[in-house]
Amino acid sequence: MEKSARRRIDVNLDELDQVLNRAREVPLSEADHDKLRGALHAMAALLVQPRSTEKTSAVLDKAGSPGEATTQPDTSASPAGHGRNGAEAFVGAQKIEIAYPNLKHRDRCPECGKGNVYEQKEPKVLVRIIGQAPLAATIYSLERLRCGACGHVFTAQEPEGVGPEKYDETATAMIAQLKYGSGIPFYRLERLEDQLGIPLPAATQWEIVEEAAELLKPTRDELIRQAAQGQVVHNDDTSMRVLRLAREPSDERTGVFTSGIISTDAGRKIALYFTGRQHAGENLADVLQQRAAELPSPIQMCDALSRNVPKLLPTGVEILLANCLAHGRRQFIEVAANFPDECSHVLEMLGQVYGHDAHARDRGLTAEERLRLHQQRSGPVMDQLRSWLEERRSLICYVIGGL
Repeated sequence: MEKSARRRIDVNLDELDQVLNRAREVPLSEADHDKLRGALHAMAALLVQPRSTEKTSAVLDKAGSPGEATTQPDTSASPAGHGRNGAEAFVGAQKIEIAYPNLKHRDRCPECGKGNVYEQKEPKVLVRIIGQAPLAATIYSLERLRCGACGHVFTAQEPEGVGPEKYDETATAMIAQLKYGSGIPFYRLERLEDQLGIPLPAATQWEIVEEAAELLKPTRDELIRQAAQGQVVHNDDTSMRVLRLAREPSDERTGVFTSGIISTDAGRKIALYFTGRQHAGENLADVLQQRAAELPSPIQMCDALSRNVPKLLPTGVEILLANCLAHGRRQFIEVAANFPDECSHVLEMLGQVYGHDAHARDRGLTAEERLRLHQQRSGPVMDQLRSWLEERRSLICYVIGGL
C-alpha cells in the first residue's frame, strides 16, 4: 500500500500565539482547532523521522534482501514557516532589547482600564540577518589647519581606540580563519573583497598572516609539548595538494599529506595538524620526542595502516597500539550482502563488546574500571572471535593452496 504524499502545512507562530490567547477566553473555533492540530502533527512528524544507521539488525536486514529497494521519506526540506535555527543559536548576534513605550510592569491596562499589565517571561523575538563584507574598512579624515604666519600645522586628534596599525587584530584573525579554517584561497578572498569595495591583495594577506604566525609559534610549540604528554593519542592522515613544496634533493617521495593528531588527557583534547612529506606515524614520533620519560606508555588509537604507526620512537618511550574497532567492523558491513552468515556472526560478537562499553558509560565508570570490565567480559569474546577468524583463514589458505 503506497503512502499518500505529505500535505504541506504552513505554520505561523504569531497566528498560533493568537489562537492560544483567544483560547483563554472562549472555546476554540473549528478553524483554530485545525491550525493547532496541523502544527502538532507537523512537529510529531519531525520527531519520528528515520535516520541512517549501521546497527547490526539494520545491516543484516539489508543483506538478507539485496533485491528489495527501500524508500525513505524526503527529509531535506524544512517545514514551511520554520528556520533551521532558533534565536538562541545565534550566539554571535548583537542583542537589542526594546521596551514598550509609555507602559511598564504593573501599569493599568490601556485597552480595558480594569486590569494591570505584567511583563511576560519570554519576549517576542525577531531575528534579522544582513550581509556584510568579511573585512570592513573605516576612513578617518582628520582636519588640518595651517598658520599663515609661522606655518605650523594643527591636525585633529584621532578618535579613542584607533591604533597606529592599519590592520586590526580582528582583521588578521578573520583572514586566517577564512584561509586555514574555511579553506578560502587568498586570491579568492582578494577578488571577493575587491568586489565589495575593500581591496586587499593576496600578497598583503600573506604578509599579515605570516607576521601574526610568528607571535603564535610559542603557543603552537607549547600545545605540541602538552599533546606529547597525553594518555591516548589518535592519528591519521590524508593526501594534500601543495603547489610548491621545498624538498631535499635526495628526497624520493612525491606525495604530500596532512596528518591529524588528537591527544586526550583528563578530559582535555588537543588537535594538531601537520602538512608535508611525512606520514602520520612519522609526525607522531616527532611529537612524542617531547614526552616526559617518567610517564607511562601512551595508547595510540588508529586504523591498521602501517604508516600510522611510528617507526623511530625516542629512547624510553613505548606505545600501546590499539587499532580502531569501528574501522574493522565497517569492513564486514561493506561485504555483509555477499557473506551474510559469516558477517552476521562477526557483527553479533562485536555487538557484545559495544554493549559492554555502553554499560560502562551508563554507569559512569572510570577509565580503570572500564578497562577491568572489558578485560573480564569483552576479552573472552574477542579471544573467541579471533580463534574463529583464524580457523577460517587457515581454511582459505588450504583451499587456495590446493587449487
